[in-house]
Amino acid sequence: MTQSANPAASAPDPVADAAALRAATGRLLAEVEQLDDATAAKPSLLPGWTRGHVLAHLARNADALVNVFAARPMYASAESRDGDIERDAGRSVAEHLADLRESATRLDGAFAAQSDAAWERTVELRNGVTDRAYSLPFRRWIEVELHHVDLGIGYAMDDLPATFIERELANMARRFSGHPGIAAPIELRTEDGVSWRTGAAGDDSAKTVVVAGTPTALVAWLTGRSSGTGLSARDPLPELPAL
Repeated sequence: MTQSANPAASAPDPVADAAALRAATGRLLAEVEQLDDATAAKPSLLPGWTRGHVLAHLARNADALVNVFAARPMYASAESRDGDIERDAGRSVAEHLADLRESATRLDGAFAAQSDAAWERTVELRNGVTDRAYSLPFRRWIEVELHHVDLGIGYAMDDLPATFIERELANMARRFSGHPGIAAPIELRTEDGVSWRTGAAGDDSAKTVVVAGTPTALVAWLTGRSSGTGLSARDPLPELPAL
């Protein structure tokens, strides 16, 4: 029997997520420390971005979340966001490391300053998106883990913690549920019989595309890190919107 995952997941624990984020940031920094400047300047796994672009984005994203906690816009504008990444992309590894550490420390300080009531408030992110403050440590954890993979320096999807994969699979299923950019209803199914409904609205089983695989393979596809390697489906995999 297929067991459906509960779409109404309990609220995240921001303190636990912040601790998991610190561990993930430590793994990232340890690998970046092994890079030389020439390697950092080479292409990442993200089209059009070098590894330096990825590192610059991670630092500026940390500061953007500090802005959110301070009730400021995440970024002054889309142009300034892109310009800051482009400006910082070509720096030395030592400069990237210093920036990553300092920006992570600033964000960790913002986490530590939140009261129980402050974690419950609604905050505004980019493009008018709103969320509860308690979601931000996990949002940042996603950034660090997936962009660590995007660096293409040895850390791969299979290296992501199982607890993270489980959370991100449920997160992506919610994110794409009822999305107007997905043409068909989708059932995501793991080998242990747990499933998530996502994609186009509707429960017509005849039109539902069942996509089966490991949680890691499903997350890789849903987040655009795979074209569907390791997944099985009776029908062609639906096209997913860009993140």
